[in-house]
Amino acid sequence: MDYKLEYKNWCEKAIDDDLLNELNQMSEQEVENSFYRNLAFGTGGLRGVIGAGTNRMNVYTVAKASQGLANYLLKCYGGNASVAIGYDSRIKSDVFAKVSAGVFAANGVTVYIWPELLPVPTVSYAVRYLKTSAGVMITASHNPSKYNGYKVYGDDGCQITTEAAADILSEIEKLDIFEDVQKGSFDEGISSGRITYIDEEVLNAFIEEVKNQSMLKGSDIKINKDVAIVYSPLNGTGLIPVLRTLKESGYTNITVVSEQEKPDGNFPTCPYPNPEIKEAMTLGMEYARKYNADLLLATDPDCDRVGIAVKDVKGIRGKAGEYVLLSGNETGILLLDYICSRRIEDGTMPQNPVMVKTIVTSDMATQIADNYGVQTIDCLTGFKFIGEQIGLLESKGEEDRYIFGMEESYGYLTGGYVRDKDAVDGAFMICEMFAYYATKGIGLIEKLEELYQKYGYRLNTLHSYEFDGAAGAEKIQKIITQFKGSISSFGGKAVAKLIDYSKGVDGLPKSDVLKFILEDNCSLVVRPSGTEPKIKFYVSVSAESMESASVIEEDIVNEYYSYFA
Repeated sequence: MDYKLEYKNWCEKAIDDDLLNELNQMSEQEVENSFYRNLAFGTGGLRGVIGAGTNRMNVYTVAKASQGLANYLLKCYGGNASVAIGYDSRIKSDVFAKVSAGVFAANGVTVYIWPELLPVPTVSYAVRYLKTSAGVMITASHNPSKYNGYKVYGDDGCQITTEAAADILSEIEKLDIFEDVQKGSFDEGISSGRITYIDEEVLNAFIEEVKNQSMLKGSDIKINKDVAIVYSPLNGTGLIPVLRTLKESGYTNITVVSEQEKPDGNFPTCPYPNPEIKEAMTLGMEYARKYNADLLLATDPDCDRVGIAVKDVKGIRGKAGEYVLLSGNETGILLLDYICSRRIEDGTMPQNPVMVKTIVTSDMATQIADNYGVQTIDCLTGFKFIGEQIGLLESKGEEDRYIFGMEESYGYLTGGYVRDKDAVDGAFMICEMFAYYATKGIGLIEKLEELYQKYGYRLNTLHSYEFDGAAGAEKIQKIITQFKGSISSFGGKAVAKLIDYSKGVDGLPKSDVLKFILEDNCSLVVRPSGTEPKIKFYVSVSAESMESASVIEEDIVNEYYSYFA
């Protein structure tokens, strides 16, 4: 792609005032980074920095993607083609949602759109509830405020498959971004009935499905639901559905972090609104201390990830009474153990139960599953692959076998009512688990230590390195190539096996991921992000204690980092 010619074309044909102002002020480097390629479309749809250019999220790239998707839907579903649309609190999310709806309506595709911003799982749910051909969610999940994205779901409520993404991309690539897109007015679409707001009954049904995930329904066990909870939606979409679910289930002692309560795409108090990152939880931790909370919950802007902190009453991890953040792996294994134990106690464990996790999620989950007689299915990184496994079970009439899905990046799902991770469900189940153990006088840190004593201590860490622009993309590929070379050890741990997922492994789709199986039950996974200009390293260490695991982890990190030069 000749970025200079593309830039000139946009300067001549773009009519959006904001974009024209930006185009006129671009430096040579900004022009190259904004136009050196088309924004990549894959199984995650689109995601990129908001701004002018073919490699940016704007009304033109969003409209072009919608036209390509509309053409695909019309080929597959004809005049019955339909789509459900949702959006989060990010900058221009509502604008992009309406632009998309207008394009679909202009092409004769029936549109159902949420009347207010809501979590990403509500789009997956609406697709299934309304039986639409596809779903679109305008979101960049947990990314910084400069990002936005366009996430696509198939008619099963799961993110689109690799094959569908390729077919949609083929349709998109046929289009001229200015000449071939049929645009329609959103207001005219509403007036004509081609665009319809999704009724509140769908949201009510979604919340009922979440509440139905309780492991205590039909049980005579009484738990203390007056536990003190601090909740932050991180200026995103979680406020209404999370509070409704908790309050309707009897949890009323809830304090909301006021500075992060209202939707705000600028995320003024947490530039990186990701509960995986300590800084995003800082204000919530201050509230927890101020109000002497028992549990802190925070959901990311599109409310599909949830992070937590709990009070270390006995000082197991440091000073008694201090709040401790739990990792996604730790919360996941606690939930898995809780769900398995409760199902067995209540006699609700299905025959041949299944738990699904990603290849970068702690292998301790497999140990726990084995202990309860639960089959583990490993899949590639991305909750869409967990959703795919639920769909495969459903196609065989075995959806009841699925009991839990988890990924280390704070994503959980306890039922098949949606096909994506759901932080409304995650927050609800975490509160129930916390209250259940608290009623028995057990804290989550104590429970976690009990599991570590039973299965062995595990330390799982994630390290991300960002490389922006064209040069950055080249650097990431150079690093991946280098790691495919002959490396015998990391941090003194010998490489027992290298798994190259780009060659296709165990029936999984090909993916540019490397997993080094190290001695002593340790591992290192190298994976370029599919949605950000980053390369990620997942380190897993098994050891006798936290201290020794930390030393081993640091040695592994220092050694792999030496290969970056």
